[in-house]
Amino acid sequence: MGASVLSASGLLVACANRSGGTAMDNKPIVVSTWDFGVVANQAAWKVLNANGRALDAVEAGVRVAEADLTNMTVGKGGYPDRDGHVTLDACIMDEAGNCGSVAAIQHIAHPISVARMVMEKTPHVMLVGEGALQFALENGFEKEELLTPEGEKAWKEWLKEKKYEPVINIENKSFATAKLPGNQYNHDTIGMLAMDMNGNLSGACTTSGMAFKMYGRVGDSPIIGAGLYVDNEIGAATATGVGEEVIRTVGSFLVVELMRQGLSPQDACREAVERIIKKKPDTAKEIQVGFLAMNKQGEYGAFSLQQGFSYAVCGKDKQDLLVKGESVY
Repeated sequence: MGASVLSASGLLVACANRSGGTAMDNKPIVVSTWDFGVVANQAAWKVLNANGRALDAVEAGVRVAEADLTNMTVGKGGYPDRDGHVTLDACIMDEAGNCGSVAAIQHIAHPISVARMVMEKTPHVMLVGEGALQFALENGFEKEELLTPEGEKAWKEWLKEKKYEPVINIENKSFATAKLPGNQYNHDTIGMLAMDMNGNLSGACTTSGMAFKMYGRVGDSPIIGAGLYVDNEIGAATATGVGEEVIRTVGSFLVVELMRQGLSPQDACREAVERIIKKKPDTAKEIQVGFLAMNKQGEYGAFSLQQGFSYAVCGKDKQDLLVKGESVY
């Protein structure tokens, strides 16, 4: 993150402690991934502070990121795949274990709200592609063009550098920028976890996926247990970064189960990251994956492969806390 971003927003950056302790009293509280989570958290906080439900809070919060045209990794501002399509993924989960998801949906600016509708109006958990779009349109969502002028320009620049080749992460080798989503210096996804005044947990995760991915590629973000998992008895977790590696470890579910075994949120995230390294040590050095977790006591913590992962925290004492997460490398 550039210094200009921090100075402009006046945010506090602090190091997370190893216990994953809170910076404020318990509930209500909301945490989310990356610096753009600060503004998203504040939208969620309006719901929580009015004694609203955690599920409503996380949906309202991540919708802010989905609507931000300057965010090239989430929602309408997201970069397209290598064929020029902007495809979005999202999932949501409540305190009762209810969940909904959409994957590879096009032309809908707020996939998180479609995911919630899948949860509440269908017997299914996930809808994908044309089926997800059809469901959204039938339920009143508006069809729109998601490819922004900035996204189209970036895509055309990418096409100059590398022709279409179905090789994993080929974009990281050919696109001349250190800020490309998916590599160790950047990321995708906003994941958000909230606890309301009743002590109930919910979570949401939404993304446009890796820039210039293969058409049809889906990462961890819409997959319950990978990009997001909520267990109201124990805690909740979400993931960000290269989704393939999160899927291989069922990362968010793993973090919650590690908390069940007694680990703090931060230590659970650390162990999940180390599992990725054990499975693919060489790959892990070149990519970014981060986990963020919260337990039932309102304690939170995070850990990532590479430096640079940050997460936002919002509670009754402070609504714009940005925490510098710890990392392996």
